[in-house]
Amino acid sequence: MTRKRTSSRRTLELNVLPNRQEMGKAAARDVATAMKRFIKEKGKVKVVFAAAPSQDEFLAHLRKDRSIPWSKAICFHLDEYVDLPRNHPNTFEVYLKEHLFDFVKPLEIHFFKALEGTPETIARQYARTIEKNGGIDISCIGIGENGHIAFCEPGSDLHDSRMIRIIRIDDRSVRQQFRDYKNHPNPEARYRTLKSVPRRAFTMTVPAILSAKEIYTIVPGPQKADAVKKMWEGPISSACPSSALRMHPWVKIYLDRDSAGKLS
Repeated sequence: MTRKRTSSRRTLELNVLPNRQEMGKAAARDVATAMKRFIKEKGKVKVVFAAAPSQDEFLAHLRKDRSIPWSKAICFHLDEYVDLPRNHPNTFEVYLKEHLFDFVKPLEIHFFKALEGTPETIARQYARTIEKNGGIDISCIGIGENGHIAFCEPGSDLHDSRMIRIIRIDDRSVRQQFRDYKNHPNPEARYRTLKSVPRRAFTMTVPAILSAKEIYTIVPGPQKADAVKKMWEGPISSACPSSALRMHPWVKIYLDRDSAGKLS
């Protein structure tokens, strides 16, 4: 099922698929098509990826598509923990390597953990790198249980002047991270307690995410149903940062039946 809201300024598309696999497949097909279109038109494509279990099926299907000329892709990621060392199994860099970049070879991959200096220095460097590359063409994102995008938690400035922020992770997001990793196949990636979940993160801000020319949002699971309802049907507000997606001129959202379960 596809729903669209169209006006003279904005088209917002919501796709409800039967299950997570079909959701991931549909999102991967559309992202692959967009990547190839940008490469044909501009010679390269700049893509930012989210790192979370919600992206597993999408990334699995995307990496299998051999028609994508990855050698013309420049890749970034949305967010990263500040206080975990590089190559820790819970870093988002490791997640993206295991689910995507160990299988495909982009022209460039830019990781937060590859930079050196204080957290503030790293945040500024990462922002400059995005700017030097001419910004983002495609944002591939998820939505948190509390309505966050990247780590832009409730209360985040929807009109932030900065591209990268260092934030304190919301308590609900901490609990979500704990659950996401409690059954991880690598025992070293399982948080022993809530206190062991990191509390600081680098994140692209809401305006930075919305600066992409196209946004693809992948959101499976019943635990996301409340956030999806607020994102799609609630007011556009910093209380639900993902509601800001409705301000963007080009967004596609992919749900399974569970995450769409509370929509009117």
